Amino acid sequence: MFGLSEIALVLVVVAVVLAFKKLPELTRSAGRSARILKSEARATRDADEPGTPRVIQGEAVRREDDPGTGAQDTPRA
Repeated sequence: MFGLSEIALVLVVVAVVLAFKKLPELTRSAGRSARILKSEARATRDADEPGTPRVIQGEAVRREDDPGTGAQDTPRA
């Protein structure tokens, strides 16, 4: 009868024939995922030393200067 490799080959051929229209989209998505994975691995490798503080520039806003909250310090429900 048929062996495992022959059945697997038939299943692959059937899957390719049935998914022929979706195949370019799937390969494009796989390539995009591979590029993202590669860039994330590179960013992880090039990351700062753990324990080195990162400085994020910002601006402090006093509560009474903020027009959206008003001068009250009561929490909103």
